[in-house]
Amino acid sequence: MARADTGNSDSERREIRLVEEEDGRWSAIDEGAGVASQGETRSEALANLDEAVALHRGEIGDPITDADLRDLGIDPDTVPDEPQVPDAPWFSE
Repeated sequence: MARADTGNSDSERREIRLVEEEDGRWSAIDEGAGVASQGETRSEALANLDEAVALHRGEIGDPITDADLRDLGIDPDTVPDEPQVPDAPWFSE
């Protein structure tokens, strides 16, 4: 399992798992954050994972509003307030 460090000695260490899929694409999973992404190459999967983790932590992007959900055809009252366990096979491996 690969370990990533941002170079800052005060930063937390991250455990990241890279999986080459049957179709040749790569999945990158941040075990601690419980976030995954994918890409055509390992580098792309890792870059996408960094963005996904930053979004998950609220470090980048804007919060989703009820209006945003309605624009996507989602009833805001059906969305749980707390994050749910993802239904994704690579989290249970």
